[in-house]
Amino acid sequence: MTAGNGRRDGSPYAPHTDADEADMLDAIGAESVESLFDIPEDVRFADEFGIDATGERELRQSLAELFARNEDLTEFLGRGHHAHYVPALVDDLSRRSEFLTSYTQYQPEIAQGFLQALFEYQSMLVELTGLPVANCSMYDAATALAEAALLANRLRRGASGHRVLVPEHIQEGRLGVLENYLDGADMEIASYPMDNGAADVDALSELADDETVMVYAESPTVRGVIEERLADIGDIAHDNDALFCLGSDVVALSLLQEPASVGADVVVGEADALGVGTAYGMGLGIFATREDYLRQVPGRLVGVSEDAEDMRAFTLTLQTREQHIRKERATSNICTNQAWVALRTAMHIAWLGPDRLVGLAKDAVTEARELADRLDDISGVKAPVYDRHHFREFVLHTDQPAPAITNDLAGRGYAVHALDDHHIQVCITEVNADAADGLVAAFEEVA
Repeated sequence: MTAGNGRRDGSPYAPHTDADEADMLDAIGAESVESLFDIPEDVRFADEFGIDATGERELRQSLAELFARNEDLTEFLGRGHHAHYVPALVDDLSRRSEFLTSYTQYQPEIAQGFLQALFEYQSMLVELTGLPVANCSMYDAATALAEAALLANRLRRGASGHRVLVPEHIQEGRLGVLENYLDGADMEIASYPMDNGAADVDALSELADDETVMVYAESPTVRGVIEERLADIGDIAHDNDALFCLGSDVVALSLLQEPASVGADVVVGEADALGVGTAYGMGLGIFATREDYLRQVPGRLVGVSEDAEDMRAFTLTLQTREQHIRKERATSNICTNQAWVALRTAMHIAWLGPDRLVGLAKDAVTEARELADRLDDISGVKAPVYDRHHFREFVLHTDQPAPAITNDLAGRGYAVHALDDHHIQVCITEVNADAADGLVAAFEEVA
């Protein structure tokens, strides 16, 4: 059906008229649009979808009834996905058309505002990590870790080192991505043991040798433990001519040891703890490093310079991706970035300001400690398992089977992680802190 302007009804993003379409088909010698697609008959769908037409009000009502069937759980989950309150300001500003519809800022003359915001995001990471170079940006913490390992391998090109050491306690998804990346790079992964929830530094020292290309540690760890011997881990890496890579997140970095001060060469991790909330898959990866490695950084950076009128100007620079330079010289084949997500994180950090960001991090320590103390008072529960300082989350031991307890808690409206037969992990932030009383009461009933 053709509208009055000669264009067919449908998507405004495909505004071709019948005449436009006919001219294009004639130019390429095709009979129809359908002939351009080679879809095998055995998988081609030629039937009706059987979806009845409905109005907007009826559709909203139907979807509301469908969503009402979902279980209403208060989540005390963590392990890399942390829910912090995202202010309405972030949604309101980031959804402005000049931000939301901008894909990649290749034309600096029309994207100065967005580029400046991304430059500020990079500057925030530089301040938080103490390292002078931060990119914008990586998909998530897993790809950032993998790219750090490849960077370490490039720096040791021609040398014998090819092994990456990672902690025994590492998120499964991050380890899986790292394995996929390194499988084609003739590199291997080995894990070092943990001692009371943190790195066993003596064992790590025995494992590290001239075959080690990178040592990876986390603070906080995937189990919420704050690593206290980061400087020692950094020394072990450097004594073996390996890079020291530290994993963290933007909230923790505001309070814990500055990575540069403990010898970190690369900092990776999640930035989406702020600006996004728990997205269950979509992330934003941190990647910061030393200036010596500037030209080995994957992805792209936003730089600042001057235009022809000596005005400050921002532009994408050092785009060392395969689609920009020769493949053999590229540092990464990552073909996009998380610019809009980085924008949201920068907005959230700016909204908090230094004092409230540090306050949020301090709450992550005290609230975890207080909740652990309350759960430890319950018969049959020991919390936390590790005699360490914790950030947001901690592991507890239950005399009763952990899977049965998590199922019973879910039935009472609370979601927690069962790590194994007798260990459960609990994460608390300002988003679920008001439900802590209910969680403790539910634990007393089921444990």
